[in-house]
Amino acid sequence: MNKTLSCIGMALFLLAAPSVMLLQAQESKYDYKEAFDPFFYTTNGNEYRTASGMPGPKYWQNAVDYKISARLNDQTNEITATVTLEYTNNSPDQLDFIWLQLDQNMFSKEGRGRLIVPLTKSRYGDARSDFDGGYDIKSVKFGTGKEAEHLITDTRMQVFLPEPLAPNGGKTTITIDYSYIVPTHGADRTGVLETQNGKIFAIAQWFPRVAVYDDILGWNVQPYTGPGEFYLEFGDYEVDITAPANHIVVLGGELLNPNEVYTAEQVKRLEQARKSDETVMIRSPQEVTLPDSRPQGKKELTWKFRLEKAHDVAWASSPAFVLDGAKIDLPSGKSALALSAYPVESHGGNAWERSTEYVKASVEFYSNLLMEYPYPVAVNVAADIGGMEYPAIVFCSYKSKAAGLWGVTDHEFGHIWFPMIVGSNERLHAWMDEGFNTFINDLSTAAFNGGEYYRPMGDANRLAQALTRPDLEPVMSTPQNMQERNIGILAYFKPGFGLTLLRNEILGPERFDRAFKAYLERWAYKHPTPDDFFRTIENVAGENLNWFWRGWFKYNWRFDQGIRNVVYADNDPKKGVLITIDNLEKLPMPVVVDITTKSGETHRVKLPVEIWERNTSWTFSFPSTEEVVAVQLDPDRVYPDHNPDNNRWEAQ
Repeated sequence: MNKTLSCIGMALFLLAAPSVMLLQAQESKYDYKEAFDPFFYTTNGNEYRTASGMPGPKYWQNAVDYKISARLNDQTNEITATVTLEYTNNSPDQLDFIWLQLDQNMFSKEGRGRLIVPLTKSRYGDARSDFDGGYDIKSVKFGTGKEAEHLITDTRMQVFLPEPLAPNGGKTTITIDYSYIVPTHGADRTGVLETQNGKIFAIAQWFPRVAVYDDILGWNVQPYTGPGEFYLEFGDYEVDITAPANHIVVLGGELLNPNEVYTAEQVKRLEQARKSDETVMIRSPQEVTLPDSRPQGKKELTWKFRLEKAHDVAWASSPAFVLDGAKIDLPSGKSALALSAYPVESHGGNAWERSTEYVKASVEFYSNLLMEYPYPVAVNVAADIGGMEYPAIVFCSYKSKAAGLWGVTDHEFGHIWFPMIVGSNERLHAWMDEGFNTFINDLSTAAFNGGEYYRPMGDANRLAQALTRPDLEPVMSTPQNMQERNIGILAYFKPGFGLTLLRNEILGPERFDRAFKAYLERWAYKHPTPDDFFRTIENVAGENLNWFWRGWFKYNWRFDQGIRNVVYADNDPKKGVLITIDNLEKLPMPVVVDITTKSGETHRVKLPVEIWERNTSWTFSFPSTEEVVAVQLDPDRVYPDHNPDNNRWEAQ
């Protein structure tokens, strides 16, 4: 049919009035057989993961609970600790050994992550640094007290079990005594900041953590080298932190003994903050240097915390903390406590004094949009870290202010939903947390304070120049397999823009929002794969999107539609106009065209992506009754067309 229409169009052109112009045909790279190949998925659904994107009737995942007692020496920057973990094997497999992650070993001189840091500037380390970190594992024992045979390889430790761990609920307990020196710059995720009133310790990846055993890869033993973040099992945490008495310790969890670690006045202010929608100062900038702003008479204090249903835990400690807080209102009627801890250098000038306001707004927005915030506190810590998230606590740059502080705070707390609730594999699929989070951040920023910091994403044609550069790796590369300079595009902006495009232009907000929320609800506190996401969106929204997943996520395909020709039917403007469009690059998209007639009226035509299922060009008719003076493809510039020069035709 399209071939016939093209022939008719050419014949009509030969008879057309001089005001109708044929544009020079361009060679197309488009292959509709490849773009719409129906075999996108490489596996069928099974009893663990269904073809519709849901966990299957026999879906399983293992679990681990932790008890940790740690002591911070703020003079030597050393943490000494004991962790006891109870591991539950819910898999159908018998396990002969357990793998644990030892992320701090990246910072030893022999660490793979250290050895692959380039001499040029890198977020993940300094190749010239003399620091030699890593764990000092003093003992590994089973619950019986028996020494455990173990083997340490870079950032992983394999613990060999004395007898196989039974499937479907078998349990084992392991206790590890260890210590390590906190790196000053720990791959921009953990570290030590010197301030005028003392050090700020941002402590993360600080204890041996059990690796995930799943139905996809078995043991996930990818080493930690910096770019890839985390993939961990869910469980409960009981944590005791002993620190110098002049320190304030904050952790992503419920503080169990506030009366023992705060002054009476601070306990009173904490309770006020729990009930206040406005920020309450718990320890003011003026009080930081006053001895009586900390309990007196002891050299150390032990802070006791509990965190439930999480896959990690982090904390911060400092004598320099200003502390404030406010109530977070949750949809169920419950509340949580927003806290901000920062040095006096970060206070003032539209900076960290607004942090708690930002935390409250961000958490409340996502709780209403997605799913209720699950933790008792939400803590924002000013540190020498660009931005990093952990359950119920995030680290943001102490230098941030205004839009920068809102943006990093909102982004890090958006991570509570992806990947703290939806526990995807960040080591392999960074886009499944960073990209999803970038997408929801745009919605949150538009809503915050009447759009105080909102800047629309802008011209997608221009964005396409960066998002689909030919030298980019595909989004579905692992972060370790991307050039470091490309991670911001491939893990954050390109998948985030892709979801915006899918929501606003391809599916529409109603269908997309329902499908996206279904994905979150289906996979909350579970471990989804990319296919689980793709299948859920398709099944709930009712749309075959393999062409989109393939071109935007699996491959780095470009998009370019162009107007080839515009001719009148029977050479008569009153009988309508025939418009031919080419798909010139490998990625197809729906078509949006504005047609402007001589009287100044503009008419919009929308065509579905299916016109490209078996065509590289498409001719359609528009029932005009007067001369057409302009035809514009993608008039709102919302599609990633990297070559907009061929998107417009004007009568001569």
